[in-house]
Amino acid sequence: MIAFPNAKINIGLFVTGKREDGFHNIESVFLPVNLCDSLEVVKSQEDLFDFEMAGLKVIGKPQDNICFKAYNLIKSKYNIGGIKSALLKNIPMGAGLGGGSADGAFMLKLLNSVFELNLSINELNSLAAQLGSDCPFFIENTPSFVAGRGEVIEPILLNLQNYFVVLVNPGVHVNTGEAYKLISIEKPDFDLAKLGSIAIVDWKDYLCNSFEKPISTRYPIISEIRDKLYGEGAIYAAMSGSGSTVFGIFSERKNLKSQFSQLFCETVEILG
Repeated sequence: MIAFPNAKINIGLFVTGKREDGFHNIESVFLPVNLCDSLEVVKSQEDLFDFEMAGLKVIGKPQDNICFKAYNLIKSKYNIGGIKSALLKNIPMGAGLGGGSADGAFMLKLLNSVFELNLSINELNSLAAQLGSDCPFFIENTPSFVAGRGEVIEPILLNLQNYFVVLVNPGVHVNTGEAYKLISIEKPDFDLAKLGSIAIVDWKDYLCNSFEKPISTRYPIISEIRDKLYGEGAIYAAMSGSGSTVFGIFSERKNLKSQFSQLFCETVEILG
């Protein structure tokens, strides 16, 4: 069985406080986009996790990969056997696009299907939360207001069917833990869950990413990419997550590979 874990972008990202468990509370809108890895899972006659990776280089050992952690989590709770799995990595790592979180969540969903566990959405969400803060979003994988440490997920209506997203990654790997040390606590002046009531052309007057200013100070190329996207006609542009990918939303498909030569640059559709 094959699935295609997709990336997400953050439309606004406010770090609103630090929690007693050491994590931070956030408020953001997560938007799934059509930049995908490929993940295959088949049953194995041997009781082990046989895992292969290809595509973009993934830092760390295979046993440290979130897909392996997802398998071990399911195996610790349910009677499943071994699998053979292959991951083709297309989503840049440490890029604010949630690629690793998507891989983990989709592995849970694939195992649920392959082994006919019949887990509910709530059960999958609970398992995903044990893998990582962004993982629960990818269970239902629809445009959502996300709060808490990522476990509060409320689907929202956003009419973005005729828009396209240009993703530009400067090749800077931003460690999420280090990024949190640079930010200031702030709360949005309006209810992000009602973002759909605000015209996209006005988003820049309401939204910000708590990480963008401090990360851009350290890596000026991030603000340079954002400004260039606006110069190319983006309706809204910002850094996604804790960086370093910058996205621009356009009313028509744009191919900007030549404008961002030697950088990762893809134009993708919005999902959901």
